[in-house]
Amino acid sequence: MNGMDAGMRAALVAAREAGRGTIRKWRHGDAHRMLETVFADCAAEDAEALTHRATRLFGDGGWAGALLQPLIDAIAADPLFEPPFKANRDGLRIGAVLFDCPAVAISACVTSAAAMRRRPPPTACTFSGRIAVTRFVRAGGATLRRWRTAPAGPDFRAAEAPPCEERESLRLADGEVHAIDGRCEAQLLADAGNDVVTLVATIRAGAAPLMREHAIGDGKLLRVASGDDQASRAEMLLAFLRLAGRADAGPQFDAATRDPAFHLRWAAMREWLALDAHAALPRLEAMAAGDPHIEIREAAERTLAAVRPRLSTACRA
Repeated sequence: MNGMDAGMRAALVAAREAGRGTIRKWRHGDAHRMLETVFADCAAEDAEALTHRATRLFGDGGWAGALLQPLIDAIAADPLFEPPFKANRDGLRIGAVLFDCPAVAISACVTSAAAMRRRPPPTACTFSGRIAVTRFVRAGGATLRRWRTAPAGPDFRAAEAPPCEERESLRLADGEVHAIDGRCEAQLLADAGNDVVTLVATIRAGAAPLMREHAIGDGKLLRVASGDDQASRAEMLLAFLRLAGRADAGPQFDAATRDPAFHLRWAAMREWLALDAHAALPRLEAMAAGDPHIEIREAAERTLAAVRPRLSTACRA
């Protein structure tokens, strides 16, 4: 068994080494360079132009076959070859990122019709906060259910969020291309007779900081989550600083409480208070008095009422 294990390890190492050349050649191939060219001279922050280019690209899906064929040939020649894709799988679908640049990510996905039939009817729809363009390479006879709600602006309040409203569903056909503005639109596949194969271009520009989930039954907002990768990483790093007891990181916490993303501002304040409430108190007072977002001001006021007595007691002790 040890000999077989060693042999397999050697084979994997050899396949990985040989695969590097294949991947380099693929990245410099015509299909991959074409995708780079499509988005190269488009400003990364121009969501409208990027959406237009992705829609035009998806008007003909032949490039996808040309992009994948060299990698398919490599796998056929060596089953141990690993394509250079980030892949993800859940109980409903399997997908992989085919192309990624600062402006857009293009992925391919297969959604299982059998898995859709086994699952109970969905009870919620998600507003992703991002613009996406989808080509239904194989529509599988599916229907596209759609919802709409107001965008979540800088003064968004969960307690006052309007409900979403369902729009007319669309019967999909092979080769159709649809764009969705996830800041105010949501969609779900339904009634697929066969597996659904899609290409999806996710536009990074203009993304909303929040993802929102609404109930399908009455349209009411159910929950909110951060859809901002940068803000999420910042929250994780601030939590690490707090757990590490880095009281000397006050300037970093202070800067984060002034971030344009209101949810990051409050997350930073919570972590700072847990680390060093005395140092955070002046900034908490300032947020209660003048933060641009009313929910942050209200949360800061409530927190002040709880924190001040404890700090006074600690000082007297």
